[in-house]
Amino acid sequence: MIADTGSADTIFAISEKVKAQDFRLGLPGDDGMQQMRMLVNDSSLQETLDTLQHVLGAQTSARIVVLAVEAYLPKPEEDQNLKEGSTSIARESLYQEVIKGARIDLNFFLLVILSTVVASIGLIEDNIAVVIGAMVIAPLLGPNLALSLGTALGDAALMQKSIKTLGLGIFIAIGISVNIGWFWPGELASDELMARTEANLDSIALALASGAAATLSLTTGLSSVLVGVMVAVALLPPAVTLGIMLGKGEIQLAIGAGLLLAINIVCVNLASKLVFILKGFRPRTWLEKERAKSAMWRYLLGWVFTLIALSFFIYIRNAQSTM
Repeated sequence: MIADTGSADTIFAISEKVKAQDFRLGLPGDDGMQQMRMLVNDSSLQETLDTLQHVLGAQTSARIVVLAVEAYLPKPEEDQNLKEGSTSIARESLYQEVIKGARIDLNFFLLVILSTVVASIGLIEDNIAVVIGAMVIAPLLGPNLALSLGTALGDAALMQKSIKTLGLGIFIAIGISVNIGWFWPGELASDELMARTEANLDSIALALASGAAATLSLTTGLSSVLVGVMVAVALLPPAVTLGIMLGKGEIQLAIGAGLLLAINIVCVNLASKLVFILKGFRPRTWLEKERAKSAMWRYLLGWVFTLIALSFFIYIRNAQSTM
């Protein structure tokens, strides 16, 4: 922390309250600011940050920097707090990580274009290895999780940015795959492609599991590479299939792929929101909490009703196909 020297006693009291492992004061500067260092457990990090922001909020020049501890020597013998440290990530750290995936820049455009081309070829050629390669790129993971986090925190700007990024990514993927379907000379009836033209109840379960796993990996600070693949499985292939079928003029198959895409988007966001609720991710101040709570339940109910409507449409469509 870099704060006014008069805040030293208050911050020291905070360190005792959160049972910090260590607290150090640097020399005061000529500008009246002083550097302070506090070593806290993961389980106390969020409480510490919230308290410090409340205390230092009026100081426009105050700064808080969070640094990860790579190693701790000598190893504590019977410190249960360190031994059983929480695997939860701080709200601020999660925000900084998630917001990167909602950016619209050259990298995002390139990732969407490359993954769409790779997925299209893999689906058409019935090559599961190539499809998996497109899944690893996973460009639609970021905006979906950013939308869920924005809802959990009541951050309207993040929600709008996420929706814009997600919509643009899907539009590009469908647009490219429409052209691929239009100009592709051979037949388009591979098993991998046809599998994405049908939406069933197991598709709902897959998307719910993918969204929950992705969010859980982020909130616990674990690697999200594998989870990114799972989310890409639920989003990119049906979007590409929708475009290819539209390019070939197969409207009924395109409707099936579009329905699968809609189901997956709804389920991924619904599962993410539920995980954020269970993990207790919410804004810091009371007013922001009330706004976020209202927004969270509105969007949650909206996704639930949308999922019910889509499930009903799937039931009707499958019933008609069996007649």
